[in-house]
Amino acid sequence: MLTVGNDSLFWKGGPLTIARIGVEMEGAIDVEVKIVGLVDDNNRTMKADTLLDQSHIFVKKRTVQPIWVECHASPDTPPGRYEGTVKMFARMLFEDEREVAKCSFSLVVKPYTLPEPKDYKFYLDLWQHHCNIARKYNMPLWSDGHFTVLNEYFQSMGQLGQKAVSCVVSDIPWIGQSSFMDPEPSDLFEYSIIGVERDIDGAFHYDYSSLDRLIELAESQGIDQEIEVFGLLNVWQDPAAGYGGVVEDYPDGMRVRYFDKRSQRYCFIRHFDHISHYVKSLEAHFIDKGWIDKVRVLADEPADMTEFLNRLNTLRSIAPSFKYKIAVNHAEFIRAGIEGICDFVPIIVCAANEYEKMQELRDRISGRLLYYVCCGPQRPNTFVSSPPLESRLIAWLTEKLQYDGFLRWSYTAWPDDPLRQISYRASLPTGDMHFVYPGASGKPMLSLRYKWLQRGIRDFEFMQLLKAEGRAEAVTQALNDVIRFTHPSELYAPGKEIGDLYSLNESDYDRLLHLS
Repeated sequence: MLTVGNDSLFWKGGPLTIARIGVEMEGAIDVEVKIVGLVDDNNRTMKADTLLDQSHIFVKKRTVQPIWVECHASPDTPPGRYEGTVKMFARMLFEDEREVAKCSFSLVVKPYTLPEPKDYKFYLDLWQHHCNIARKYNMPLWSDGHFTVLNEYFQSMGQLGQKAVSCVVSDIPWIGQSSFMDPEPSDLFEYSIIGVERDIDGAFHYDYSSLDRLIELAESQGIDQEIEVFGLLNVWQDPAAGYGGVVEDYPDGMRVRYFDKRSQRYCFIRHFDHISHYVKSLEAHFIDKGWIDKVRVLADEPADMTEFLNRLNTLRSIAPSFKYKIAVNHAEFIRAGIEGICDFVPIIVCAANEYEKMQELRDRISGRLLYYVCCGPQRPNTFVSSPPLESRLIAWLTEKLQYDGFLRWSYTAWPDDPLRQISYRASLPTGDMHFVYPGASGKPMLSLRYKWLQRGIRDFEFMQLLKAEGRAEAVTQALNDVIRFTHPSELYAPGKEIGDLYSLNESDYDRLLHLS
């Protein structure tokens, strides 16, 4: 048995060596020690990823058990070198512990203080799946218990510098990632946060209390720059499977359920005028709350240009105050120069291959330019199978490309039983659907990929401090130590190996920290 805690511990199966990890650290440095859990990758190999909540674990013979040791300096910690030691102690039954191994290390606290995460310049947008969180904790949707758990997840995102809160305002906008096609489907449906009723006289009324509570909860954790609205534009459809649009003469697939007081039944809005009333009311609510400038109506990977423009123009005619954000995986949508899109988010392949076009687009749009990865490309990415440093590389590429930040479609889109089996579908590599795991205590269990992404974002913020000091050349040199391509299109040029494109040597990244 291996423990990182201080409680008394015996193995339920009888006498067994109990090993304990302890860390001694000098100075005003807080130390956090976690057991690293292994997860089953798509290729049925076990990979280190989960930072477990539990303090002890049974370790099989001839296996390696990773441990995560993290040291935290506060703004009040004096700069300088600090020494520490990781020690392993062992005992069996009632023996006194004996020291069996140790590893000394040192760390240097620099005379710089990064901004609070809410003030990071790096624009991070990790989409949230709030209904999936409720399911994993057996909480009624939008109940007090659900919001208590959501606060813990927002806190974990706030520590990364997350900028946007996800708000779903019509049912199943991603049709459950088409899970109905899978032999063993998982429940991946997301539902509207807005309650709708229809009076006996036929008037519609909308309950925005849960929506407001969600937005204000996110704001309390520093997530206050953007309100992402899903379910109004480019709603996913699969008519052959029964998941088509339900509103007559409306070009998009919005599905808005309401309770009809006259019939005492739940129904779906089916008329253009009624869906227009719903959208106008939502727009007016955001205006009344003073949030309209933060609102971004999302279009997720539109495929057909003509169809998309029809949907966009229809929505614009109904709610002219809305601003739009589009995540695109087709170069056609970049080259088309669609008017009225505030924020553009190309997949990294388009960001690289259409680099000059994206730079031209930057001058035309009023909002931000981000890039994203998802189930592809294979590299660089943030899968469990990806080299860990690729999660750190994300923010370095943002600085190299001179983008504003990074978007990922999934922070908590887990399959049904993620603590038993996190891999789900071959087209969704393990880790594609999440950055954290559902901890038993109502808090997320972080992952190694979360930590490496956080490390990269902090690198990015340190680069901004150096540039503010007039040391842009030093930042350029640090980037050149890590990123080796001359033009971004080389990332996906035939015959290029990772070593030709970017470094997977940690010391190349850490050289940035020695510039001060």
